[in-house]
Amino acid sequence: MNRAAGILLPITSLPGKYGIGCFSKEAYRFVDFLQGAGQTCWQILPIHPTSYGDSPYQSFSTFAGNPYFIDLEALIEEGVLTQEECDSVDFGEKETDIDYEAQYHHRYPLLRKAYERSDISKNAEYQQFVAENAWWLSDYALFMALKQYFGGQCWYEWPKDIRLRYGYSMDHYRRELYFDIEFQMYLQFKFFQQYWKMKQYANERQVRIIGDIPIYVAMDSADTWANPELFQLDENNRPVSVAGCPPDGFSATGQRWGNPLYSWGYHKETGYAWWLSRLQYMFRLYDVTRIDHFRGFDEYYSIPHGADTAIGGHWEKGPGIELFRCAEEKLGWHAVIAEDLGYVTDSVRRLVQESGFMGMKVLEFAFDSRDSGSANDYLPHHYPENSVVYTGTHDNETLQGWFRSIGKEEQEMVRAYLCDWYTPEELLHQPLIALAMGSVAKMCIIPLQDYLGLDNSSRINTPATIGINWRWRVKAEQLTEELKQEVLSVTKRYGRAN
Repeated sequence: MNRAAGILLPITSLPGKYGIGCFSKEAYRFVDFLQGAGQTCWQILPIHPTSYGDSPYQSFSTFAGNPYFIDLEALIEEGVLTQEECDSVDFGEKETDIDYEAQYHHRYPLLRKAYERSDISKNAEYQQFVAENAWWLSDYALFMALKQYFGGQCWYEWPKDIRLRYGYSMDHYRRELYFDIEFQMYLQFKFFQQYWKMKQYANERQVRIIGDIPIYVAMDSADTWANPELFQLDENNRPVSVAGCPPDGFSATGQRWGNPLYSWGYHKETGYAWWLSRLQYMFRLYDVTRIDHFRGFDEYYSIPHGADTAIGGHWEKGPGIELFRCAEEKLGWHAVIAEDLGYVTDSVRRLVQESGFMGMKVLEFAFDSRDSGSANDYLPHHYPENSVVYTGTHDNETLQGWFRSIGKEEQEMVRAYLCDWYTPEELLHQPLIALAMGSVAKMCIIPLQDYLGLDNSSRINTPATIGINWRWRVKAEQLTEELKQEVLSVTKRYGRAN
């Protein structure tokens, strides 16, 4: 892989009509923007259906796509929706802010109308899609239909017969909810039909899609309900311990994510069959795959299920290199980014090195005393070539917001490292981006907000908070020709342009 550059922008953050970014014409225009700016990568966040809190890292399925991303304008062109029906819906007041409540209450009724008018059961392409994806789609579609039937309840609150998937109960609900199940399959068919079309458009313009695998699945997911043996659950399929991370400089009580932990002994007994299926699926979905919280494969943080915070947790050993050697043997080599941030031990470093995956370097961490890792790891003169450098990720402050939040001594460290005492603070994101671009790291990914010089009001996510995240959207008019030329210039300067 040659020196490469890309932009981090979630699908949700794209501009466009109807309240949230999707696979609309604006997605294609953004690909054109990337190509014109010399970028060869577009990093997105997980594209799966989101649950309470709207986080893409807490999804109803690790295989399904988010119905919010289905382009309504494409459905209008198909004739299954009308312009008037879509335009009459209130999807939120702010162009730069996603109103998820409005999406939930208004988008699904429109999609249901489209399904009911589609006569989809007679569509040969749909039938092929259902057959090829039955191994995950059948359980997922039933799961979502059941959630609706039981008023949105988590599956572990359902009646025992269906919670524990008794055969007679499964057959009963498949008959009872036939059309609700078919609706969910229709949504997945339209999602992937539109996704593959967009991805092909990007690839034809030498833009690779960098996708994201959350290490954990959500407790309230089709994955956990359908495969309880994969997780640390009791005889009633309730979690024994849950995932999170310990207290650090950013959170005094740590983070209690609540995801079920894997029963790694069972995975090993099965030759990691479920993980191999998951990885194979993701390698097909994305050109480059980022594995979130990679250190959890070396050691994972286990929190007792009843604990309110992460303080009482402890570390357990994960599968280590065995899983990835098995994956390479069965699936071949694929481009992977290991999210190896935070408190990184020597054993985690060895795991990343042995895997051959690209590690991550976040420029902000090099000058921030709150980071629990070694600042030296993140100073550009220490980067290994087989790494990906970011100014910040979706979990970090924007460059502008970050610089204003650190202390005066740390700000002086930044200026000294840059040998730059004169650039105004409001423009300091530019030399910091250039610093990342000039490093030896194989790949350089910059969040779009940093190119735009935006403050923390445009931040994607603040970990350990809820209700304020995953909401920011860019305006179409912000993607100017001037910005494109600015991005192209710094990319060419450091030998990363397409």
